[in-house]
Amino acid sequence: MGINSREFMDYIIRPTLKLLGVESESANKLMLATACYQSDMGQHLLQNEAVGVFGISEDLHQEVWDKHIAYDCDLASTVRGMASQHEFTKAPHIELVANLRYATAIAWLVYQYRNLALPLDDDIESITDCWQRYFLSQPIGIKERNEFVKHFRKLHSAESCIAA
Repeated sequence: MGINSREFMDYIIRPTLKLLGVESESANKLMLATACYQSDMGQHLLQNEAVGVFGISEDLHQEVWDKHIAYDCDLASTVRGMASQHEFTKAPHIELVANLRYATAIAWLVYQYRNLALPLDDDIESITDCWQRYFLSQPIGIKERNEFVKHFRKLHSAESCIAA
């Protein structure tokens, strides 16, 4: 059983991105699509070397902190404020699994770190292009791309947040 996509959008993605100064339906949809594909909306929290609802590796997590977040004191403070007080210092990568707001912030910052250019259109094809170009660490084939689109559509009915 995974996370309800509408509730994840309303209670995790939108408020987290807003806290980071991002208010964009394209950004919201991109984040939801990423979670849909990377973990089947939380159904699988361990995927090879990646963890959490967004499937982020420990190495990428560390890289984003070291090469992006650490250079912006306000951003670092905001993101660190989303993490657990005690657990973050002991095992920071566990936050990607146990803390949805923190994981969402880091996933967004992966996109930002890789110089995300949000699509003008927020249709699934444009969102897929964005995910493929900015989130993934290695190239994928047409099969994986089609799976991303199929997986995202499967998890959303007409009344889901994607239509909102």
